[in-house]
Amino acid sequence: MDIRFKSRKLRFYSAGAARLLIPDAYYRRRLAQWLDGLSEPTWQRLASRVDYYNRLGEAFDPSEGAVAVGDFHYERRGAYYLDAKQIVRHFAPQHCFDYRFGDVTWVPERPTLVKSRPICRATPPSNANGVLLKLNSVRHFQFVDDRLAFRDKRSGVVWRGKCFHAHRAAVLREFCDHPRMDIGQSNPKRRHQRDYRPYLSIREQLRYRYVLSLEGKDVATNLKWILASNSLCFMPPPRFETWFMEGTLEPYVHYVPLAEDCSDMEAQMAYYDAHPAEAEAIVRRANAHVAQFRDPRQELLLGLLVMHKYLVLSGQLDPASSRVASPAWNSWACRPASAFRSRS
Repeated sequence: MDIRFKSRKLRFYSAGAARLLIPDAYYRRRLAQWLDGLSEPTWQRLASRVDYYNRLGEAFDPSEGAVAVGDFHYERRGAYYLDAKQIVRHFAPQHCFDYRFGDVTWVPERPTLVKSRPICRATPPSNANGVLLKLNSVRHFQFVDDRLAFRDKRSGVVWRGKCFHAHRAAVLREFCDHPRMDIGQSNPKRRHQRDYRPYLSIREQLRYRYVLSLEGKDVATNLKWILASNSLCFMPPPRFETWFMEGTLEPYVHYVPLAEDCSDMEAQMAYYDAHPAEAEAIVRRANAHVAQFRDPRQELLLGLLVMHKYLVLSGQLDPASSRVASPAWNSWACRPASAFRSRS
């Protein structure tokens, strides 16, 4: 594991544990101050992302197993817990919510806070019950500042990671011996396999022009830092999305699409070697997508607004307290009071 990632994890858990010592009342007061102090243009700017993460548009009741904010205690998935706790503690201890930690690749039966959900581009969306929060951020939201220009990188494709899924294994079998591709799984316990390659840090991988991104059980962990770099992302169209809004990424706009078996990878590499200006344009647009996630205060505020909307629709907050101006918010904030079932 990269020493920089270990350092990030240490800082993440240390800061998270320190925040747990601060009374929740402080965070509830801070939320009220933030909501009162935000300008209308800021609300307008954030509204589309709030509505993307929380696509709910109808009133609902939390399940009988929903946990109250005051009863939400530490559990085994510590990174998930610390991220969720940082959001929900801004709300009253009696407010309840459903959540599911881990790689969620299905749509929950009831509105549930999750890290991931299947991508749905239909209207109305069929994945609305999966309400996205920025969970396990220490693993999934790792960005880089890449100073090596695309044209100065080595022409080739690189990939490293674990290989516990059939679709990844098939790609590795096909390309691990390709002379222009440095592709392999780096599990020391599987070093006897033909597809094993030694560990490469992110910096070492970014010496290549092209970095392959392959989903595992849900999203690809490396996608965020690839799109933040000056390397070009090669990947089959994503099936799942997280807080990173993978469902908004467009082929040939933010990344180069590949066939599901990556059989066209060599042809794509040859094309962009011959057309570096097109590659650099895609890289710039990918960087622009990443830029919207780089403001920590805004990211926290968005999570609070997603949770606020969840609690309003579940009848636990007064809809009149919602100020986000967007069609979805207006559609439920203007409902008669009887449509919202009070749970206070």
